[in-house]
Amino acid sequence: MQNYIQAKSAPIKNTGIIRLYDQEEFEGMRRASQLTATCLDLLVPMIVPGVTTQEIDDFVFKFGKEHGAAPATLNYRGYTKSCCTSVNHVVCHGIPNDKPLRDGDIVNIDVTYVLDGWHGDSSRMYTVGAIKRAAERLIEVTYEALMRGIAEVRPGAHTGDIGAAIQEYAEGERCSVVRDFCGHGVGLLFHDAPNILHFGRRGEGVELRAGMIFTIEPMINLGRPSVKVLNDGWTAVTRDRSLSAQYEHSIGVTETGCDIFTLSPAGYTVPPYI
Repeated sequence: MQNYIQAKSAPIKNTGIIRLYDQEEFEGMRRASQLTATCLDLLVPMIVPGVTTQEIDDFVFKFGKEHGAAPATLNYRGYTKSCCTSVNHVVCHGIPNDKPLRDGDIVNIDVTYVLDGWHGDSSRMYTVGAIKRAAERLIEVTYEALMRGIAEVRPGAHTGDIGAAIQEYAEGERCSVVRDFCGHGVGLLFHDAPNILHFGRRGEGVELRAGMIFTIEPMINLGRPSVKVLNDGWTAVTRDRSLSAQYEHSIGVTETGCDIFTLSPAGYTVPPYI
């Protein structure tokens, strides 16, 4: 039996109990999330052949500092960068470095800003120059899978409904869903209860209630779902070196559905972002 608690009454640590936030707290989350989404919008003209992922990371740090926010990933459990940059067959947690992006690459950029204690967590896919149709299709499928998962969110639904919607669609498009990583509660904590699996069965899992805030962030592969983590302890890659893509939104459950906090202010969904 899952326990829930009003966020104002809960300690600032992950106890496994699900926090329920009020409307005022939703607005705090929205401000942090919109700063993250604005940063992701502003990265669009930077993502060209020759740019390094370290240059992207430098921009993320500087933009946050200029707006009174700090990157949640910086010094998180020993991670030393301000964002994650996952290129081609990197599934997630790619570490920015000095290697230039090349024409035809695809890259996921994952940013979480902490603003006034709130964690705005989102990631988005970018294309570098001209990409192959298979890569383009993978990005489209991944975004659609995310939005189908979000469409399941309403009070009385279950986390399994989200996972089932994502899995049914992605596998129907002959892609696979990564099972090693999941979405998570977010808000005053970077990672909180509950976990949000991107596969599953309808009617199973945690019941959704108004006031919950969490991420949905499916990782979809062109090949098999198996991944491995490299020796750096962070970078996860597909075992068969097939392309992987990911999209992530932070959302809040409302009385009638959900509120997507990290929508692009520019209206961007899938590249090319025009």
